[in-house]
Amino acid sequence: MQSRRKLRFRLLLSFTLFGFGLSALFALASVDIRTRVEDQLIDSSLMDEAQFANAQAHEHPAGGGAPSRLLTGQTLSDRTLYKAPLAWQNLDNGVHDIYEQDADDGRRRHYKLAVFRHDGVISFIRFDVSRDDLGRRQLVTAVSGAVFVFTLLSLVIGLWLSRKVLKPLSQLARRLREFRKVGKAEPLATGFADDEVGELAQALDDYNERMTALVERDREFNSDVSHELRTPLAVIASTTELLQGSPDLTDKISERLKRIERASRQATELIEALLLLSRTERRGPTRGETTDVAKVSMDVIESQRPQLRDKPVRIHLDVHEPLSINVPPSVLAVALTNLIGNAIKYTLEGEVRVVIGNQRIEVIDTGPGIKAEDAERLFQRGVRGEGAGGSGAGLGLAIVRRLCNLYSWDVSIRPRSDANGAVASLVFA
Repeated sequence: MQSRRKLRFRLLLSFTLFGFGLSALFALASVDIRTRVEDQLIDSSLMDEAQFANAQAHEHPAGGGAPSRLLTGQTLSDRTLYKAPLAWQNLDNGVHDIYEQDADDGRRRHYKLAVFRHDGVISFIRFDVSRDDLGRRQLVTAVSGAVFVFTLLSLVIGLWLSRKVLKPLSQLARRLREFRKVGKAEPLATGFADDEVGELAQALDDYNERMTALVERDREFNSDVSHELRTPLAVIASTTELLQGSPDLTDKISERLKRIERASRQATELIEALLLLSRTERRGPTRGETTDVAKVSMDVIESQRPQLRDKPVRIHLDVHEPLSINVPPSVLAVALTNLIGNAIKYTLEGEVRVVIGNQRIEVIDTGPGIKAEDAERLFQRGVRGEGAGGSGAGLGLAIVRRLCNLYSWDVSIRPRSDANGAVASLVFA
């Protein structure tokens, strides 16, 4: 809505400025043309009068006088030129603009003076153009009023046109919002004319078809992955369970079967979490069963114990208060597996403590620690901590961040302030 108002404002402003500029240009041109034509007519008439007075002076030396009330003048000879005002005496032939004080009211007035010299006779014809200046000011006032009126008219027309032009865009936006409410997209182009808005609607329809096909392929892929991966994992789990029931198993083989069972369960949880992540990012998170955080934490710790083999590292769980959250257990298991697994991986000796309480889980290790400025960067895809050995693509913490964003959790890693190591915190909403 705000963008549409901005577009309407730009259209309105453009149309109003165009109307103002065009009318102002026309007014200036009118005043300029009127002034130029009037000056040419006055200059031409005054020169004709001066030549006529000069000719009359040659034919009737005793004559002279003012031709009219607006025209005053005199005809002098070279000997009597001193009678003319001093400012007139050295003027060449032609029409000149002069300013003199009026003898009656003392006001400074604007005159045009035509000077014509011929055979020792000089004719001066003066025309009072002050009245013409008054008419010119009245014309400027009139055209200024016309510019204001035309600008106001442009504003009104621009407002009407902007509403008319943007009406199809408003309808298109309203239909898109309605589609979002009902959750079903219908073709847009059928409701609009074959113009630019119709072309935009057609482009949106094409984009919607591509996105629908992409989502459908993604849904089918998730369904196929879910089926194809869960089946062999279920076979592995059931076979391991049967083998563990055999009476002739040695301790070594039994331990290996337990590792296979834990890895199978961990892979199943990871698949469920990733599939859930894919679905919920499209449709929003769905709450699962109530999950005991301490129980899931203990299961994750047990699944990670094989990493502690041949390492002088102790791991234990501190439960300060019972904590349950309403999410699928697989989601919490994947998040804790990455946080606890990273702590074990980077801790060469010492301990890893998992502390539950105050609506949070903290994984505290005695590893080399991290730099405070690198803490946030570790949650980016493909970024691994310094000294990370072995396999891994740096995706674990990125997956944890995505899960936390879906369920409004807060996950962070910071260096320990009391000793070497790092603290990974998972705060539940």
